[in-house]
Amino acid sequence: MSKVRVGGFSISLDGFGAGPEQSLEHPLGKRGPELHQWMFGTRFFHTMIGKEGGSDGVDQAYAQRAMTGFGAFILGRNMFGPVRGPWVDDSWKGWWGANPPYHAPTFVLTHHPRDPIEMEGGTTFIFVTDGIEAALDQARTAAGDLDVKIGGGVETVRQYLRAGLIDELHYALSPVVLGQGEAMFAGIDLPALGFRVTEHQASEHATHIVLAR
Repeated sequence: MSKVRVGGFSISLDGFGAGPEQSLEHPLGKRGPELHQWMFGTRFFHTMIGKEGGSDGVDQAYAQRAMTGFGAFILGRNMFGPVRGPWVDDSWKGWWGANPPYHAPTFVLTHHPRDPIEMEGGTTFIFVTDGIEAALDQARTAAGDLDVKIGGGVETVRQYLRAGLIDELHYALSPVVLGQGEAMFAGIDLPALGFRVTEHQASEHATHIVLAR
């Protein structure tokens, strides 16, 4: 049976999954890129951005796994871009250029309707205005036997956690202290939601922790 998973989600030692003040200049919030150093050097990331080389090992294995086996993705609006409020035009088509890394139907949570956008490489952005459960229903249908990935950001993961709709979480705990930003676990009791640690493995750049129910 297909699962709903979070994969490759980087967090700081003090529990922040993004820096503060997201903007066009700071897509991950200020200092947000520091959380993702474990991934940037991997062979997986190099391939994704059209470069050769990159490392193998623990980080490579978890990076590859974080984008493998999914037939659909769900993103919060902030993960799609910095635009707020109604869509004033159709010029913004995501952070990733013409060929986003999803290569599958990708459902974007928003309060403002917008027509789907077909991108290169098999990604279609579909905008869902009637809530997280409606988005998940559509994503499950699109994914078929494959899993659905909750791709973030922090508040989107938190909403799905509180609703009891996530089966597995992979966090990459980075050796970084942000002090402020988007808090992942505030007010969320993972054991009460049925999660336990099922694996953990450290690399030079992060400790990878998988929790499942």
